[in-house]
Amino acid sequence: MCLAVPALVKSISGVTGEVEVGGVVRSTSLLLTPDVKVGDYVLLHTGYAISVIDKEEALKTLELMNQLADIES
Repeated sequence: MCLAVPALVKSISGVTGEVEVGGVVRSTSLLLTPDVKVGDYVLLHTGYAISVIDKEEALKTLELMNQLADIES
């Protein structure tokens, strides 16, 4: 099973962007999401933004992931 995580696009330079997930900022390829803009949420998978998703869906998914993490701890 593969997991893609919602990430907030913080900056863009060409086909590379800085995205933030849970307070961690990392560089990622935006090659597969050419229409992405700063402030958009993307699904991040193995260093690639694979699609742009709406903010409500992203925040809902992140909240569910946080709830799962709380259950595990």
